[in-house]
Amino acid sequence: QVQLVESGGGLVQAGGSLRLSCAASGRTFSSYAMGWFRQAPGKEREFVAAINWSGSKTYYADSVKGRFTISRDNAKIAVYLQMNSLKPEDTAVYYCVAAPYVMSSNYDLTRIYDYWGQGTQVTVSS
Repeated sequence: QVQLVESGGGLVQAGGSLRLSCAASGRTFSSYAMGWFRQAPGKEREFVAAINWSGSKTYYADSVKGRFTISRDNAKIAVYLQMNSLKPEDTAVYYCVAAPYVMSSNYDLTRIYDYWGQGTQVTVSS
């Protein structure tokens, strides 16, 4: 049974910070690329950030670059998303995802991610 379980969501004021965590189980995710997507009410799901299996390469959406940082701990088979300087437009359900690999040409495509968590709500008040 493959599982990705997110935690760390919540309510925060604009300008604040949150750290999302995603714990993976069920197979060797240390060899997988992992990432985060989000979906706001009435909007399509959008890419947020991704990291390759070793952590040597990271990718970010322009809207979060410089504010969010993705990292991973392969010993714990976990991935994290540190979110700083949060804005009301960051409000969304955030999903942890995993893919066999990511490249500069495909990291933001939903179809390459085989596994998805159930999501965690992030709400940023103005």
